[in-house]
Amino acid sequence: MDIVLIRHPAVALEAGVCYGHSDVALAEDAEISSDALALKLATLQVPAPRVLMSSPLTRCSALATELASAFGCVISHDDRLKEMDFGDWETQRWDAIDRELLDAWAANFEHARAHGGESVAQFVTRVRAWLDAFAQTRELSPAYVVTHAGVMRVIASLVLDVQLEGCLRWSLDMTGIVWLRRDDETQQWSLVRWNA
Repeated sequence: MDIVLIRHPAVALEAGVCYGHSDVALAEDAEISSDALALKLATLQVPAPRVLMSSPLTRCSALATELASAFGCVISHDDRLKEMDFGDWETQRWDAIDRELLDAWAANFEHARAHGGESVAQFVTRVRAWLDAFAQTRELSPAYVVTHAGVMRVIASLVLDVQLEGCLRWSLDMTGIVWLRRDDETQQWSLVRWNA
């Protein structure tokens, strides 16, 4: 089973803004990003998708729609593929958020909700529910999933049995590709590409 996670392109916000669950526009036309991404996927010899799944947020769904058209496959949207909900911090500059709140969040990384949105544990539970459902359907492979950096890191952490805190340190560019493969016999996952 192959799953190809694709991070959305750059958004039309200045750097340093928290925009997790917020629906923000892309900085460039999705068709341009789709064309470049299709070329990169072909160069990496990634198999064409049977299905394309996406976060419903515009920055993902716009790209997913273009890719689905290019590959002639069905697209489905799933709320569980949205980025983490940062509550009151959404659309604020990270450097404008109260330092004490950020420190409190860092001190209890898994369960703190200083922002009033999702805790990391709640976010992981949501993404795990999507992954468990996906993993039951072998006929969906290969699947492309257009989503967010946080979702991609959670999925990698879960299937590769790596601490999430470790995955947070791995760089992941806009339109970065994470290609994961599960052996049908052993049910073991492996990493084919990270941030390709």
